[in-house]
Parts: sequence; C-alpha cells; structure tokens
Amino acid sequence: MSSAAPVAAPPAASAPAAAPAASPLVVTLVVMLGSFMTILDSTIANVALPHMQPSLNAAADSVTWVLTSYIVATAVATPLTGWLAARIGRRILFLWSVAGFTLFSALCGLAGSLTEMVIWRMLQGAAGAFLAPLGQAYVLDVWPPAKHGPAMAWWGVGVMVGPILGPVVGGWLTDSFDWRWVFLINLPFGMICFALAAGVLPEPRLPQRRFDLTGFAMLALGMAALQLALDRGQQLDWLESWEVRIELGLAVAGLWAFGVHALATPGAIIDRQFLTDRNAMTGMLFITMVGFLLVATTALLPTMVQTMFGYPVVAAGELMMPRGIGMMIAMMSAGQLLGRGVDPRLMLGLGFSLTGAALWGMSLFSPQQGAWPFVSTGFVQGFGLGLIFVPLNTVAFASLPMALRTDASAIFMLLRNIGGSIGISVAVALLERQTQVSHADLGSGITPFSQPWADPATLGAAGLGGVVAVLDGAVSRQAVMIAYIDVFRAMAFLALAMLLLLPVLRRPPRPGAAGAAPPPPMSE
Repeated sequence: MSSAAPVAAPPAASAPAAAPAASPLVVTLVVMLGSFMTILDSTIANVALPHMQPSLNAAADSVTWVLTSYIVATAVATPLTGWLAARIGRRILFLWSVAGFTLFSALCGLAGSLTEMVIWRMLQGAAGAFLAPLGQAYVLDVWPPAKHGPAMAWWGVGVMVGPILGPVVGGWLTDSFDWRWVFLINLPFGMICFALAAGVLPEPRLPQRRFDLTGFAMLALGMAALQLALDRGQQLDWLESWEVRIELGLAVAGLWAFGVHALATPGAIIDRQFLTDRNAMTGMLFITMVGFLLVATTALLPTMVQTMFGYPVVAAGELMMPRGIGMMIAMMSAGQLLGRGVDPRLMLGLGFSLTGAALWGMSLFSPQQGAWPFVSTGFVQGFGLGLIFVPLNTVAFASLPMALRTDASAIFMLLRNIGGSIGISVAVALLERQTQVSHADLGSGITPFSQPWADPATLGAAGLGGVVAVLDGAVSRQAVMIAYIDVFRAMAFLALAMLLLLPVLRRPPRPGAAGAAPPPPMSE
C-alpha cells in the first residue's frame, strides 16, 4: 500500500456513466446489519457451551475451542481487509463475507462433533472478520464529513451493543429452543443482508497494491499466538504452562518484528502513515481500552448475578439491557453534538468519567441489594461508553486519507477484539486471585481463639459438623463478593486514567473547514 493519496483514473470515453448510489442511510443500515451479525456471534455462543458438551461429546476443557477458534480466525483474517478490498473490490468482498458467514453459521448449527464445530467456527470467524471494518469504511465514505458523527452513531449501535446482546440472545435461544439455533438464527438475517447489499452497496475506486506477505505472516503469527495465550492462560495457570510461555513469546516476537517491518517498509500491510499519525495511534489505545472495559464487564456481570444473586439466565440477561439502552442513547446524542461542532475530546473526557463512575458504583455492590444498582450502574456505564465510541472514531480518522480508511477500520476492530480478550483474561485472573486472598483473610479471623464456638472438636461433639460447611460457604460467598468489588474498583481507576491521554489528541478540523476530507468518488 502506498502512503500517497489515491488518484482516481479518468473514465474511458466509452464507459457508461455511473449509476447514482443508494441513499447513505440505506447503505449504513445494510452494513450495520452485517457488522452486527458477526460481532454478536463473538459472544452469543458463550452461554450455550454447557449445552453443546453432551451433543458434541466434548469435555469441559475442550469445548472452549468453540470460542477460541472463532476469535483466533477473526484476529488472523482482519488485517487482510484492506488488501482484499483493493484487490477484488470492497462491495464484492462484503458480499462474499456475508455469504461465507451465513453458510458456515448453518454448518455450525448442523455440526455433529467437536472437530466439525471447531472447523466451521474457524471458517465462520474468518469469513465474518471483514464485515465490521468494511462497514465502518463504507459509513465514512458515503457520508460527507459534516455527517460523520451522526452516521457513526447509527453504525456504532450494532458494533457496541452486539457484545451486550450476545449472551442475552444466546441464553434465550438455548432455553427456549436448542443451542443449535444460536447459529441457525443467522440464516434469515444473512440472506436479507446479502440481498440488500447486492442491491445498494456502491464500489469505491481503490488503488491496487501488492500483497505484503512478510508483514501479514508476522502480524498473523503475533495476533494468533496472543489470542491463544489470552484464551488458554487462565485454564493452564498462565506462565506455569510451557504452552502459554511459548505462545506469549511468539506473540511478542511476531508483533515486534511486524512493527519494525511496517515502519521500515513502504507498502506494508499497514501503512506507516497510519502508524505515525498521532490521533490514529492514540485512538488505537483508546479503542483497546473500550473493548477491555466493555467485554470484561459483560463477561463478569452475568455470572455474578446468577451465582451470587440467584437470577436465572434470561433474567440476568435482562439486567444487562439498560447498558445497551444507555449506549444507544449516548451514541445518538454524541452524533448530534458532533454535527453541531462540539469538541469530540470533551465528549471523550465525559465518557471515560461516566464509565469510571459507573465502575466505582459497581464496587459498592452488596449481597443484599436488589436489581436497581445493576440497572443504574449499567445504564451509566453504557452511556459513558456510547459517548466514547462515536467521537473516538471521528478524532482517530480525521487526518487519514480515504485510501487508509479500510486498513484503519480493520485495525480498530482488531484492537477492540484484542482489548476484549485481554479484559476477560485479566478480569477473571484477578477475580480468582482476589477470591483466594479474601478467603484466607476472612478465614483467618474465625478460629477457636477468637470464636470459641468455631472449634471443630466442639462442633463435632455437639453433632454440628454441618455448621462448619455452612460457615465455609458463607466465607467463600463473601470472599467472591469482595473479589468482584476489587476488580470493579481496579477497572474504575483504569477508566479514569485514560483521561490523562486526552491532551495528546488534536482536535479534528470542523466540517467544511480547510483540510476537511472531501467525500470520495463512488461508482456502482
């Protein structure tokens, strides 16, 4: 890929005039549907894993490959988006992605063994990896710069709400029908998306470029190894396992070599103009943190409300809904504010502040509370994350030429997914560690010396041995609650720490000002 801005070749005299493109709103809704499907599938299967085990004859530790294979395939395929879009056309790539994702979703629903399921999930993840970055690039291209804020708000609803709705939809389908419908539900939506995309998506004129095999190989190696380490680390006790050590070593080596290659090589798979853009690089860190906070919270809370508070799976999903509602309201509001010239950095600051405040509120949860604290903190957190996503995309892409938008979108989606994987791994590891520490601290205060009735010999003689088990259960419950509090508090500090990076960002030019990017040429 060349770092120079693309120059559209003049059409031949005999070439027919390009047909007028579809309404930008229609294009946005179509690509939003495609993006929503693939992002929803990254979390929809989580709650169905226990139901898959007997059907697929899989052990508890091996059935998790249903999730791992999808995540790793998505991570490896996503960086190819820009090159493939230039090679075969953005519209054709989108259509092939929708068709492949729909087909492999059906095959996942029909899988009869774990091996079949892992293969189809891997191909499903690879096929769907292109939909979200292509969707974001389309939204930025079909709307003029003055409308980028509201347009990104519409598209962002599908991207950000998908991980929240995944466990809810997956739990409902599994309880009401069968786990296979977690995948089969994609068929009607995939066919609708394909038909609409074939009729309305325009084809931008993108410059051809060579395939950077070296850069892709190093990036794929680093990303795949990192995803495997993050997904398998907790199960294998992290650095106590040679598998995780090797995976982390390969991840560091691959990503380091890729960074050096991208900066030193013209035409690398990720252009060095993108890597040297201050707003783009800061935006990469922000979007990683957004993925961290969103996915980690989404992974922790459903388990917490089911195990600690006794909510059934569907009710637990309903308690997560206010987060999605708050996110949608904030995105629409942020889009309108950006259209009126509000500094996006102010919205980023408010968004991270609200997210930190909501996480701090979660650290005040009590085992005796009702549903309202979950609803209120979830709404505030969703509102905060919604205020972050739309202005973040506006700031990060403000100074990038159109030729880099597809690559930049792919990297942003990849880093959001990586942030989510890191968030889950770190949150679960910290939760388990703090549970053990809190159990030891609480248990140390209950001894025959401090509580004479706690002497096991006395309890045994009185026939009250069961009291010991009840007491240990109560201590364990309190220890887990304290661990959740510690994790939420750490995440709150992390969200607030992101405020320190806001001064690094440059304010993008106002729509219509000199330097604002013109809308790109499009053709059918």
